[in-house]
Amino acid sequence: MVSSQPYDERLTVPGYWWAMAVLSGFGCALVALPFGTLPILGTLAGSVAVFGVVLSSYGSERIRVVQGSLVAGDAKIPLTALGEAVVLDKAEAQAWRTYKADTRAFMLLRSYVPTALKVEVVDPQDPTPYLYLSTRSPERLAAALGRAAVKAA
Repeated sequence: MVSSQPYDERLTVPGYWWAMAVLSGFGCALVALPFGTLPILGTLAGSVAVFGVVLSSYGSERIRVVQGSLVAGDAKIPLTALGEAVVLDKAEAQAWRTYKADTRAFMLLRSYVPTALKVEVVDPQDPTPYLYLSTRSPERLAAALGRAAVKAA
């Protein structure tokens, strides 16, 4: 089946973060150790649930190319306002999120995703110079942006 969306990615957290959430839950349960079995189990369940909600929320950001727009997190940018897309490897992505970063840029940054895509913003009314998008497959995203821009034009 062919997808109607040329690109759709969810920036989920790595699996070992979930293991850390469970271990943190056990750590919280140790605090309730002097109060008995039920408080220990309640603290364990409650803390793991809270950590799970936080991780799920943090990892729920999506990047999509749909209906002539790039949707990245809360931002929705028309493809006509975007220019060149540059694929950033691990080293370049690190540089662009640290010392090369422009404070006016839109950054959908996830530290656990080593690669990124830098997309120039060509709209003269928009003060944002570029978009920095953490993505696990920057080549696919750049290709999807190119295909969608050609289709929109």
